[in-house]
Amino acid sequence: MDYQSPEDCPYYLITRASLAATARLKKELDNCGLTDVKPAYLGVLMCLWQGAGMDDVLGKLGTEDEMKITDLGRCAGLEPSTMTGLLDRMEKDGLVHRASDPEDRRALIIRLTEKGDRIRDKVFQAVDALLREIFDGIEPGQMETTRLVLRKVLSNAGKGKI
Repeated sequence: MDYQSPEDCPYYLITRASLAATARLKKELDNCGLTDVKPAYLGVLMCLWQGAGMDDVLGKLGTEDEMKITDLGRCAGLEPSTMTGLLDRMEKDGLVHRASDPEDRRALIIRLTEKGDRIRDKVFQAVDALLREIFDGIEPGQMETTRLVLRKVLSNAGKGKI
């Protein structure tokens, strides 16, 4: 490929877009009063909220709002070394709690705290505001193409759960 300028390089565009979106999300979270929630927490929270949502659907007969740390890392697309520090910060901010797995004492279970569960709607409000702003002027068909392309990029890069 020919990259005459940074704006011609897809890698440059992806990283700049990601950094700009992350900075905007930080501001949106702050605007919603969520100063303890960092953009880096979003993948972990969404995975835990997904499990909690299944509880509601299944009448608490399905999974609980907890996951083994290895499954959570896989769901969020994060390496184990990244998960440790991230969970340290999330626990310090009162969003999650670590506990020993009663069925496997070598494993850890990550649970949402009451605060971690309570902030769900506000976090999604911040994310929605961000997405409306950064995707302004992009047609629905273009958005679907964007999702497909990004999923393929993640798949090709060997990251993420597609």
